[in-house]
Amino acid sequence: MPSLDDDHTGARIKEQRRLAHLTQRELAALLPYSYSLLNQVECGARSATPDFIAAVANLLRIDVTALTGQPYVTELQQDRLAALVRPIREALDLYDLGADPEVVPRPAVELVAAAERLCQTVRATRLRRAATDLPGLVRELTSAAWTTPTTTLWQALASTYRTSHDIAIKLGYYDLSSVALDRMAWAADRASDPCLSAVRQYMRALVYFREGEYTIGQRLIGAGHGLLNGPAETRELIAVRGQLHLGASVIAARARDCSAVESHLQQAGECSGRTGDASDVHWLSFGPTNVLLHRMSAAVEMRLYDDALVQARQIHLPAGVATSRRAHYLIDRARSEMETGRNAAALASLVKARHAAPEQTRYHPAARETISGLVHPGRRTPDTLGHMAAWIGM
Repeated sequence: MPSLDDDHTGARIKEQRRLAHLTQRELAALLPYSYSLLNQVECGARSATPDFIAAVANLLRIDVTALTGQPYVTELQQDRLAALVRPIREALDLYDLGADPEVVPRPAVELVAAAERLCQTVRATRLRRAATDLPGLVRELTSAAWTTPTTTLWQALASTYRTSHDIAIKLGYYDLSSVALDRMAWAADRASDPCLSAVRQYMRALVYFREGEYTIGQRLIGAGHGLLNGPAETRELIAVRGQLHLGASVIAARARDCSAVESHLQQAGECSGRTGDASDVHWLSFGPTNVLLHRMSAAVEMRLYDDALVQARQIHLPAGVATSRRAHYLIDRARSEMETGRNAAALASLVKARHAAPEQTRYHPAARETISGLVHPGRRTPDTLGHMAAWIGM
């Protein structure tokens, strides 16, 4: 039977608390959570929810990754993914050096198509393949855009920087994801593309959401909306605006602002009614299904687990939904099932998430915390759960 060692989120919270010279009761008095919950999390009897982790990190003024243990280097090395990160860093650092004389880029139409395929590969959660192909494409697009600075090439480069961000986030390299978003802003500005710039603000808002800085996240969402005020009402613009509202809904949920949650979900629903399935727009997965998924996620963030589970059971994902979105739904569902005492169902949902998107699930903090929560000391552990715990490195 697996057991929790000292390398789990609760143990890291305990370590950081002691470094801050706080007792458990002193830290609990500063958090919107009980002393009992903090005690159970630190000893490994309860899993740490994302909002709990963010609150502790925000209070102690440390990065969330200091508590989650990201990146999970041992597992990344086992999956031969860690070695792919440095080439991505190097490619992102070439943005202002002009054309590389050693790079002969493919024709623009082929580069644009390659950027689209890379986005699709990430949505399919084939992270190793995407991380392998990414640096070379960034180098080609950077050279091509400097040599022939067209709007199309700058847009493709901005999109590929966004893909760099997505890969970095999924592998737990938050510092690298921030660099990628800075590069995305740089390229989107040269493309004079307000929609890409707004997508970048959406991504930035989610970074602050993970860190527990909800006010900044809401301001970034507002800045994204501001970028879309001038242009004509295209399907692309409406889809991006709708996705901004979805991002705002989960930020508001984490901040316990129920009226704002409902307002943003309603406005996102209105946008999806105008666009229909717009999952092709910037690979945001926007559409009616994504609105339903965010309503469920908002309930999870507000700890309304019974309500979230009712919604989860009513959601029927279309066959064409992005694998990354399907896995996220299953992880949210597993968390709700665990929190409502349905441990067998939670394990079944995590197994499905692993089957659908093994790389994403293995490196998803919420999936790992749910598995940790299911491995309760003193309980008999099912063989399947034992295998899942070993798989994430417990």
